[in-house]
Amino acid sequence: MPTHSDPRSPLKDKVALVAGATRGGGRGIAVQLGAVGATVYVTGRTTRERRSEYDRAETIEETAELVTAAGGTGIAVPTDHLVPDQVRALTERIDAGHGRLDVLVNDVWGGEHLFAWNKPVWEHDLDNGLRLLRLGVETHAITSHFALPLLIRNRGGLVVEMTDGTTEYNATRYRNSYFYDLAKNTVLRTAFVLGHELAPHGGTAVALTPGWMRSEMMLDAFGVTEDTWRDALAAEPHFGISESPSYVGRAVAALAADPDVARWNGTSLSSGQLAQVYGFTDLDGSRPDAWRYLVEVQEAGKPADASGYR
Repeated sequence: MPTHSDPRSPLKDKVALVAGATRGGGRGIAVQLGAVGATVYVTGRTTRERRSEYDRAETIEETAELVTAAGGTGIAVPTDHLVPDQVRALTERIDAGHGRLDVLVNDVWGGEHLFAWNKPVWEHDLDNGLRLLRLGVETHAITSHFALPLLIRNRGGLVVEMTDGTTEYNATRYRNSYFYDLAKNTVLRTAFVLGHELAPHGGTAVALTPGWMRSEMMLDAFGVTEDTWRDALAAEPHFGISESPSYVGRAVAALAADPDVARWNGTSLSSGQLAQVYGFTDLDGSRPDAWRYLVEVQEAGKPADASGYR
């Protein structure tokens, strides 16, 4: 990949904020934006001094270091995106340091331990469900409120709302639980609304979903690493369609570098879909198309076989 000093780096003069970049897709996005030269502010609640309730080892400082190692400039800012004053201070810091914001990625989630699979709303823990909605929806609203005035200062700004599932897929399917479904589909609608509000200012908003992503938590669940992930196929053959966090990261980098990105305004997109348009690959050189696979193979009850889907 080109380095930060390489004039071929399409985002070498651009500033990005990846909200929720401690691990998973947020980290993958931040690193891939760095790989094309961007200055990337990365936020989250887990630092080397303090952990969030996830109680995991990944930190925003590590993410910032990976961004810089990839060729960009990584800047870690501990931020709880449910606290307006902290988000206001974050955007003021970006403004003071750079006077611009070109890319905002709303990837705050934090709900993995808060929803119960296939449990109706009247049986679901209410406090956990409401906390999930705050983390998965309210954080996005707070971040947009404070960050978008800086983003629209220059035309061509991009907002990426990270979610699970496309509008087309989610429209006819129940997604795990009342609270999970509501959170992920609200983010899809958020991208549509922001697209309407940003368009007069020359901005673009999209919703983006990865496929079956091999996040750190997912790898741990299967007892594998990124190098050995195929060992999990014995337990879950459909895991063969999975993708690394770098894949959706490359999708965001491609969108951010596209001078015609406004063609996507207000729409929902997937990493596999954009790989076919922009020509990027996952780390192994493949182009997994998880959502098409899910419909045509897994939901159709066919034997697991990713041939022709990656």
